[in-house]
Amino acid sequence: MQNHPVYIDTDPQSEYSTLNLGPTHPATHGVFQNVLQLDGERIVSGVSTIGYIHRAFEKIAEHRPFYQITPLTDRLNYCSSPINNMGWHMTVEKLLNITTPKRVDYMRIIIMELARIADHIICNGVLGVDTGAFTGFLYMMEHREEIYEIYEEICGSRLTTNIGRIGGFERNFNQIAFDKIRKFIKKFPPVLKEFEALFNRNRIFVDRTRGVAPVSAEDALSYSWSGPLLRAAGIDYDVRAMEPYSSYDEFDFEVPVGENGDVYNRFLVRNEEMWQSLRLIEQALTKIEKEPSDIFHADVPAFYLPPKEEVYNNMEALIYHFKIVMGEVETPTAEVYHAVEGANGELGFYLVNDGGRSPYRLHFRRPSFINYQMYAPMSRGMLLSDAIINMSSLNIIAGELDA
Repeated sequence: MQNHPVYIDTDPQSEYSTLNLGPTHPATHGVFQNVLQLDGERIVSGVSTIGYIHRAFEKIAEHRPFYQITPLTDRLNYCSSPINNMGWHMTVEKLLNITTPKRVDYMRIIIMELARIADHIICNGVLGVDTGAFTGFLYMMEHREEIYEIYEEICGSRLTTNIGRIGGFERNFNQIAFDKIRKFIKKFPPVLKEFEALFNRNRIFVDRTRGVAPVSAEDALSYSWSGPLLRAAGIDYDVRAMEPYSSYDEFDFEVPVGENGDVYNRFLVRNEEMWQSLRLIEQALTKIEKEPSDIFHADVPAFYLPPKEEVYNNMEALIYHFKIVMGEVETPTAEVYHAVEGANGELGFYLVNDGGRSPYRLHFRRPSFINYQMYAPMSRGMLLSDAIINMSSLNIIAGELDA
């Protein structure tokens, strides 16, 4: 990657042309803009502009009780909302020194890995579309729908899930949910094999992606990349392995790594991560069978909402419900950071608490925001058509970029 100075030539006599790449769907995969200088179809320089859907989530969260922050996290990476939800709940649990039962950990792993698969289906499917292959994307959508049906069975929602609670889950997984999960992990592997057969050695796809936008391990680290992008560059960093949470340290899985960080390697790494997610789900289902079937929440009555039937018929339960939702429960004065392995990389929550009903300060470490920094510099010298698939392989989710 060449580190030339960024500039935009506004001289009307210049031989370069100026192009606004964005802020339009679908070419830019979200509402953000790149002002590019082109020499023919080759990019000379560019400046990235973001903030078109900035919603001030961090400041809104600083005026909300902990439970009312969960729906805000849904709107970060909405392609894998449950990972955001559970990352936030784990942050609060770290603040409150709550230890979750093993069965809760395993249930969370199942949902987070399903979310990772759903996210990678979108990213790799759309990358195929951007190289001219629509079939793989359409084929995989049916199976993302099956994941959404599992969400729906567990929490009643599909895209923005608000799934789980501080300390665990609102309710137990029913038998229908378990049946759908088992059906998915049996049905999806042959589909994933076919998807890989469509692309991995496809001459057109390989020619369009191999050697495009390679990133060295040093550059990836210097820009604080994480997730599949960093691993595609050859760095085997994965939060689940390096800083285990939710009992990931009990599981057997591999961290896929690439070679040169190009678009093709990013595609391969995400495909392999879907295989690893299936392994994790299978192990979690086996482990759950050895745990008491009626446990789905830690014993923290000060933060666990009473059942609705009790709230409707018991004054004490109604009072507890009100106190929990409105944040009238005392919390410690502390400063915590917790990170999970989001679909795009390290998703972190930095929480400063002063004991009040809302966080004193809250910052989301959004991987899309950090990963996108390199887009304009790494696009210099690239053809415009390659810049499109480069952006596609970064999997920039606008909600996570702007927050």
